[in-house]
Amino acid sequence: MMKKQNFSYIFLFCVLINLFFPVCLSTRTSTHNNNWAVIVCSSRFWFNYRHVANALSFYHTVKRLGIPDSNIILMLADDWACNARNCFPGKIFNNKDHNLNLYGTNVEIDYRGYEVNVENFLRLLTGRHEPDVPRNKRLLTDSGSNILVYLTGHGGNEFLKFQDSEEVSSKDIADAFEQMYQKKRYNEILFIIETCQANTLFSKFYSPNIAAIGCSELGENSYSHHFDSSIGVQVIDSFTYFSLNFLNNIKPGDSHTTLEKYFNSMTPKQIRSQPRLEFFQFQRNPRDVLVSDFFGSIHEVVSHPINNYTFKNDNDNDNDNDNDNGNANINEKENVNNNDNFQLKNQFQHTEKTQPNMEQSNQFQPRVEDEAIELSDNYFRIGMIILIFLIFFFSIIEKILT
Repeated sequence: MMKKQNFSYIFLFCVLINLFFPVCLSTRTSTHNNNWAVIVCSSRFWFNYRHVANALSFYHTVKRLGIPDSNIILMLADDWACNARNCFPGKIFNNKDHNLNLYGTNVEIDYRGYEVNVENFLRLLTGRHEPDVPRNKRLLTDSGSNILVYLTGHGGNEFLKFQDSEEVSSKDIADAFEQMYQKKRYNEILFIIETCQANTLFSKFYSPNIAAIGCSELGENSYSHHFDSSIGVQVIDSFTYFSLNFLNNIKPGDSHTTLEKYFNSMTPKQIRSQPRLEFFQFQRNPRDVLVSDFFGSIHEVVSHPINNYTFKNDNDNDNDNDNDNGNANINEKENVNNNDNFQLKNQFQHTEKTQPNMEQSNQFQPRVEDEAIELSDNYFRIGMIILIFLIFFFSIIEKILT
């Protein structure tokens, strides 16, 4: 009887090791080899100022974390910077303190005005362009691409409006993603939507390896964060505000911050609606998905002095070109960032425009190493299965002999 119990304990121990030990061995990192971002503001008209601020804030975030302009598709449906009602011509702000101009010479808009429509958006995702469409308007992804898709605007139950004249449905987006999957145009997709009833926009997804984050459930609204009396409109939405408040603390190449931690940083009390994070047929453990898998780049970004540009505090004088004044501006920015209101840190300050090269960064584990670890996991599992079989076999033999 004791021998039988011993065999039972050994068998249980082997099963537990087989289930959990390989998970501990493997890093379960993404196997992508390039990153892209599609950032869309689908709204028009001056009172939707906050939507373009949302889009431009995410645009600058992904650039700071390593995705170059060549891999970012930016779609803005209206030109708020040049609107006659804008008391800060040529400038867009996402905070009433006006510490960062989001709109400047460093912003590359790929689709603007009436080019931002449902047809062009779906053609962009699926790659079904007319032959004369230039490269900067194409999403040149492949089976190794991780893609961040961020949408902001007005919407409702399973639809998002484009310029108050047409709508894209959740089924349209789901079918576009399925075409992308069939044509091997992505490795993984992170879909983020900021609109009313946002979570219904990914209710029809059925393609694998898609993660989706929305700010509001069915019947809930998306709310702005605060009003700027000098501009006369709300300047940012709550979901984007608290998203950026978290993302602003992430450094390029961060290999620890997970998507789950990013999502949990936004509470329903803060954004006044119920956000949701959902994974669709993900091929790896969702808890291991990193923010940098989508908001960063696995290619080393090398700076080339093309155009010098700097985000400045709008209250600064234009004559602050000497080093002492430059240091004073940086200190002032750092002090502002300690306020309760969200400020994009001086990590957004660039002195050079960046261009990518194809050398992989040391900040990420090489893809070959990940494949070797996964292969060793498989060998380990096979070995444990054989061991369990042998234990059963010898236990039966022992029982027959005794």
